[in-house]
Amino acid sequence: MKPIWIVDDDESIRWVLEKALARENLATKSFANARDAIAALEYETPQVLVSDIRMPGDSGLDLLQLVKSRFPGLPVIIITAFSDLDSAVAAFQGGAFEYLAKPFDIDKAVELIRRALDESLRETSVESGPAETPEILGQAPAMQEVFRAIGRLSQSNVTVLITGESGSGKELVARALHKHSPRAAQPFIALNTAAIPKDLLESELFGHERGAFTGAQTTRRGRFEQAEGGTLFLDEIGDMPFDLQTRLLRVLSDGHFYRVGGHQPLKANVRVITATHQNLEQRVRDGLFREDLFHRLNVIRLRLPSLRERREDIPILVRHFLVQSAKQLGVEAKRMSDAALQFLCGLELPGNVRQLENLCNWITVMAPGQTVEIKDLPLELSQEQGGGAAAPALAQAEGYSVQQHHGTVTPVAAAEAPASASPDAWLSLLEMQAASMLSGGQQEVMAVLGRQFESALIRTALKHTHGRKNDAAVRLGIGRNTITRKIAELGIDGAKDD
Repeated sequence: MKPIWIVDDDESIRWVLEKALARENLATKSFANARDAIAALEYETPQVLVSDIRMPGDSGLDLLQLVKSRFPGLPVIIITAFSDLDSAVAAFQGGAFEYLAKPFDIDKAVELIRRALDESLRETSVESGPAETPEILGQAPAMQEVFRAIGRLSQSNVTVLITGESGSGKELVARALHKHSPRAAQPFIALNTAAIPKDLLESELFGHERGAFTGAQTTRRGRFEQAEGGTLFLDEIGDMPFDLQTRLLRVLSDGHFYRVGGHQPLKANVRVITATHQNLEQRVRDGLFREDLFHRLNVIRLRLPSLRERREDIPILVRHFLVQSAKQLGVEAKRMSDAALQFLCGLELPGNVRQLENLCNWITVMAPGQTVEIKDLPLELSQEQGGGAAAPALAQAEGYSVQQHHGTVTPVAAAEAPASASPDAWLSLLEMQAASMLSGGQQEVMAVLGRQFESALIRTALKHTHGRKNDAAVRLGIGRNTITRKIAELGIDGAKDD
């Protein structure tokens, strides 16, 4: 992440902001005047710019005007005096993210900078995308048909509907269609419509004006504006709320839309590619999806095969993901034995390519040797293959290993289980899980993973205390009422009073 720039001729203000942001582990770079900041913009840019409005020489408004002309997505916070309301209005008209009135509360200033930082990172992530389109691997006849279709569509701007099971790689195909299209030099913007809460999805798609609703403290561009001239990929389109389907149909019909709370129509020069794992025809019959929108999207349909239909591709995918995972962790890539590879080729893998990639990440972190045998794979895979009752996949993540005795799966507390990985291995798995959820567009990642973390701690403590929740609370360092409430909220069974 790039540093936050502070431009102010008052050394004390620069010092206070530098120290406050350093406590937040945020890097800063300071300038005593706008001229030096303008010169620095020739060879670098900040993540957020905080500038005083009145300085000797060029003013903060001059700096704002230059930044917005060259870097329109860069948030600029203007520092102004309470008495200088005209300047504050001018700052907003010039495109400032927000203004900070002197004298300001330092905690509120940091909170404002944090908001601007989140906006900047969000803009960066959706506009830049991956520097290189991920490789689509596959030698199976079913995948060759997909490659041929991408080639035939390479010079077309036609709307494409990609169908296939979850995890089969629909976004990779959408990126390939964009990369080989006349729009390749423009943005590729992806949005998972199922991952955004219904009341926020309209704003995500079309943007909103300042003051359009509570919390809309600045104007925000939606995904249609961010994808201008390029491609907008809407994943899981079958889950789009019915009222929003009407707005999307209108954009596809006449090429214009309004921001939430806006009155000025905006033109959308965007190619729309959609994807779903659902049967849209059935959803139309059920009254859950507009038939006219379905026909608008279903101009060209591209079906992506499941991994079960292309098992011959599993070895090449496994090798690719093991190398990729090793690079991310800075370790040597592991190898699969012939028996283990053959075993993987026989699995059902309902999560398709995504499940296989996650499995390779697990192998990289958890498998004990460089050559991976069947016995080194997660136990639930062998149980699934053998028809036994599958152990929960999260058992290891929740502090348990799994042992099998005469067909019965028994969880064993981690302290009693042999250690086959480093003490920090769980952190790597947590980071991978968080990265997977974030890249998939899932919301409230902290809350989801936090619940799983709390559940794992409480279950493990109850295991050690033989279900005595008061004793478990003492061991965990939390109150008796807290653990009782958490057990109820998380649906944990097996607890009893001491």
